[in-house]
Amino acid sequence: MALPNVLKPMLWVLALPLVYGAAVAQDPDNNEQLIENLIELRGKVEDLQAELQIMKAEHTQSMSYLNTRKTELEANIDRKQLQVKQAQAEVVKLQEQIKSLGADSEQMIPDVLLLAQSIQENIEIGIPFKIIERQSVVEGIVRDLEGRKVTSQLAINRLWAFLEDEMRLARENAIYSQTIQLNGEKVLVDVAKLGTVLMYFKTRDDVYGQAVKNPQGWQFETFTDTTDTEAVAALFDSLKKQIRQGLFNLPLNLKNQG
Repeated sequence: MALPNVLKPMLWVLALPLVYGAAVAQDPDNNEQLIENLIELRGKVEDLQAELQIMKAEHTQSMSYLNTRKTELEANIDRKQLQVKQAQAEVVKLQEQIKSLGADSEQMIPDVLLLAQSIQENIEIGIPFKIIERQSVVEGIVRDLEGRKVTSQLAINRLWAFLEDEMRLARENAIYSQTIQLNGEKVLVDVAKLGTVLMYFKTRDDVYGQAVKNPQGWQFETFTDTTDTEAVAALFDSLKKQIRQGLFNLPLNLKNQG
């Protein structure tokens, strides 16, 4: 009696273990090799699983670190912008007072000078980006006001324009040339300024570093870690190509920044 076609594959599957067992019985060396291969493959799988777990843990730790740094960076940006906005609010207040007393009021000169001093102090404690040039602008306004070359109203207007430039600097990511104090010498370098929070530099012989704020003040320090150097080199390359947005894994030093 012929078997139905649907049962033939089932009988073939059932027969496979018998055939395989017979083959193994006939070739015990092959059996041992198969067992060794299986053990080896199982070991590789376990190693890969362990490596995957380590990578997952490192990824989780890296994301936690980056999120912490992102929060610190955003807090510093907000703090710098708040300082400028507070100064702008003071300018508006003084403008109203000057209007009420007269555009040429001598009475407001001490208040305007006090505001200018506050702006200069903020420049001093911020990132060391062209500090002399920026302070000279404010010093020029003060000099003109004290010499009665400009009125209080005009001095206030010039301070307002300066603060608008400071707000632009706070939002801007760009490369500039600047002279810095490095290892006791004045060196002309390219600086990558990220807002008014982070600042990196590159010397003419491709030495990279960062502006770091210590209790003694701002200092320019070169990188000793190859990873940091490569990361900042990639940042400079992107900024030179006008790529100002993206994900950059940069070395940060924000603990002492105010």
